[in-house]
Order: sequence, then C-alpha cells, then structure tokens
Amino acid sequence: MKGIQGRIGSSQSGQSQQQVAYLRQLQREMRVEETLHIPLTELNVIIFDIETTGFYPDKGDQIISIGAIEVKGDVINEKETFYSLVRTEKMLSEEISQLTGLTDQQLQNAPQLSEVLFQFFQFAQDYTLVAHHANHEKIFLQHALWKQFRSPFKHRLVDMSLLYRIAEPNVKLITLEECCEHCGIPIVGRHHALYDAMLTAQLWSTYVKKLHEKGCATLKDLYELFTNG
Repeated sequence: MKGIQGRIGSSQSGQSQQQVAYLRQLQREMRVEETLHIPLTELNVIIFDIETTGFYPDKGDQIISIGAIEVKGDVINEKETFYSLVRTEKMLSEEISQLTGLTDQQLQNAPQLSEVLFQFFQFAQDYTLVAHHANHEKIFLQHALWKQFRSPFKHRLVDMSLLYRIAEPNVKLITLEECCEHCGIPIVGRHHALYDAMLTAQLWSTYVKKLHEKGCATLKDLYELFTNG
C-alpha cells in the first residue's frame, strides 16, 4: 500500500528543539473556526486511530501505535497514509498483545513517542482530525503533546459517531464493527491502527453523503443539529 512505508516513524536524533518549534508554530497558525463553514463534501480531514495499553494516560497507559489516512470530502486518498509503532516503557499485557497482535520486541525496536507524534502532525498538518469515539484519542494526544513538547492540542477533532447519530438518529450503533456491518463495509484488520483508521474513513465517506442528502452541509450544521436535537 503506497504511502505507508514512506511515512513510518524513524528515530532522528537532535531534532527535539526543531520539533517543538514546528508544533508550536503549527498550533499558532491553526484556523479551526474556518473549518466550520467548509462543505463536508470539500473538507480535508485526517482520519486516525491509536492503539494504547489501556484507557488512562495519567495512570501510565501508553500509545503503542498510530495510523491515519487522508480523506478529501468523501474521497479516500489511499496513497496518503501514516503508520508507526511507538516504543513503550512497559511490557504489554497478554490481553493487549492478543488484541493488537503486537509484541514487546516490535515495540522495543519502534521509534520514541516524541518522534512519532512529530511525524504524525507533519502528516496531519492543520487538517481537521476525525476518529471513532474520539474522546479516547483526544485524551491521549492531549497528555502526550503536553508531556513531550509542553504543547496544547488545538486541532479540531470530530467524533465519527456524531455523523451517524445525526444521519440515522433511530439506529443504535456503538462499536466500529456495528457501524461497518450496518453500512456493508467489510471488516479487515481490527485493532490495527491503520486498518481501523481506514474502516473509519469508509464510514466517514458514507455518512458525508448521507448528511449531504439530508441538507446537513457543514460541521456548523452538524453541531447545530446535535445541540438542538
């Protein structure tokens, strides 16, 4: 799959100050409010997923992989992908190893979190970010950016579940599997960060079209319908 290998994280020593400067400049230049008014059919987004050792970064749980793919409007750009494992300080539990298919040896040879975050945000640029049940990703990115770079997390982050709750309010969907099965999307590679991001991208594309048919044109429309609903 073109785009993955060229964007896999690799260690680069002596770049910490440049990394901090780049991320802070990126945060300063963010125009988050402007994205509210761009039609969803034209909005550039980065759809991503992270795998972690648990749910609580403030209690020591860590990011172990990040995967992402670019989507323009409702068109998935399979040539623009990002994937990297992340070196961890602790041994994986048997449960997490079985769930993700990752091993301690793989993670011991992976790049440091600071390098992976830097490369991920180089890939994401100032695009709107999207994730399935995005609060998990938000908590970990907030914690990691502050710990690694003393930088806040300022990207707009859209929860994929918001789209299908507005598009199909009478359909009760929770898990990524349920959503994909409902939309007829084949489930491949669950709990692999890149493949989960690709599944979410297919959902995004599907629901952008459904929302367009309902007259929900922008993120502003989406948030207003959610607030008033």
